[in-house]
Amino acid sequence: MPLPVVPLSLLLGAVTRRMARTHPVMLRRLGAYAGKRFLIDPTDLPFVLLLQPLASQMTAHRRSSPPEHDARIAGPLSAFLAMMHGAEDGDALFFSRDLTVEGDTAALLALRNAIDDAELDLTEEFAALSGPLAAPLRLALARAERATGLALHRIDIGVLG
Repeated sequence: MPLPVVPLSLLLGAVTRRMARTHPVMLRRLGAYAGKRFLIDPTDLPFVLLLQPLASQMTAHRRSSPPEHDARIAGPLSAFLAMMHGAEDGDALFFSRDLTVEGDTAALLALRNAIDDAELDLTEEFAALSGPLAAPLRLALARAERATGLALHRIDIGVLG
């Protein structure tokens, strides 16, 4: 049974709007590329994501009918999360072909740089939206991170090095 994309789109939309409000530097960093449509393709999941930064919108779409886009970045979910949270270097993921790009590569580079500069933390973004459930959600995501090996929170390189 395919994953229902409407509830996922609603959740992703809320998180994307929150990130746009709390990290306005991302849009400034994107500059002229903020109006581009980025297809994020986690190849190990049954859906693709369309990010429209200027509209502060992210939507899920069935893999069988991807929306029109200016640029596409594809790879396993683990690579996207590792890059977003600073656990892996984005350039290394591209050069090793863990992540592949198509279309407007300059726009994708701008997006990657904007994400790096914003130092996003998905655990904290979801926790901020969950109100009184923030603490239990953080605990659940920490457990999920340990169980799956996925980078679900920001890695502070200064602490590691």
